[in-house]
Amino acid sequence: MATETRAEVTVIIVSYNTARLTIKAIETLYANTRETIFDCVVFDNASQDNSAALIRAAFPHVRVIASDQNIGFAAANNHVAGASVTPYFLLLNPDTETHPGAVDALVRFAKSRPNAGIWGGRTVFADGSLNIASCWAIPSLRSLFFRAFGISAVFRRSAFANPEAYGGWQRDSIREVDIVVGCFLLIGRPLWQELGGFQRKYYMYGEDADLCLRARGLGYRPCMAPDAQITHHVGASTRQSEEKTILVMKARASIIRDHWPLWKVGPGIALMWLWAALRYVASRPFTRCRRASADHWRAVWARRAEWLQGYA
Repeated sequence: MATETRAEVTVIIVSYNTARLTIKAIETLYANTRETIFDCVVFDNASQDNSAALIRAAFPHVRVIASDQNIGFAAANNHVAGASVTPYFLLLNPDTETHPGAVDALVRFAKSRPNAGIWGGRTVFADGSLNIASCWAIPSLRSLFFRAFGISAVFRRSAFANPEAYGGWQRDSIREVDIVVGCFLLIGRPLWQELGGFQRKYYMYGEDADLCLRARGLGYRPCMAPDAQITHHVGASTRQSEEKTILVMKARASIIRDHWPLWKVGPGIALMWLWAALRYVASRPFTRCRRASADHWRAVWARRAEWLQGYA
């Protein structure tokens, strides 16, 4: 194990009821990182599956912080980063598997493009197919309009119709992006400190978008490295579908309110309302034959005032 004074990177994993997956994430991290000296810290958000004890038993050299309450993803990362002195922090999801040389490639890439400030890698699903959710563009009136009417879903590969997902880009080339997703995000400690870490109001989802957009406001240009690749199993710690949708929508509303010009905020929030309204209305004829979908959109619609307001 590297001591923190020698380590170049602090790898931060925030876990919540993902013991088996977190153990696999740590196994692949150590097995496939060959050049980079790093420390690994796991912050467990009051899991009910004995995660902290199981991780400690499997990896005595990994520092495990067992919280007695779920303080959320943003606050957990802030807690660990605030006590770390390495030049870089790597945020790594517990439902990931690091591919050979991924961390080494990402750190080399960061050193070659210091002006990016934040760096990310390519993510794939367990079957090896591309998982586009390693990065996103900031929502726009155009992207929200196309999303509300399902156009972006029909033309997924179109950069024009699906701009938030950089439609058609296979994440196989170096590219500046608006948002690097926090499942595999490398940031230098000086920039993290300048930004004050994550805004804690982003309890879950959106904190990475806000961080990257604030970095862009300072002149940095987050960038993706295609040869730094991981598997991301996606959503393992958020199993309740309606709750996840509501949290994601609340985060999106907050990004609009925090990072859009004031004159655009009203139309943007209205398009989010329209997106949910159309899905709620469309699901009603299928109440009997597709009850799960109807119940989902009924729950999301019923709580629209909550998520449209965003995080307080």
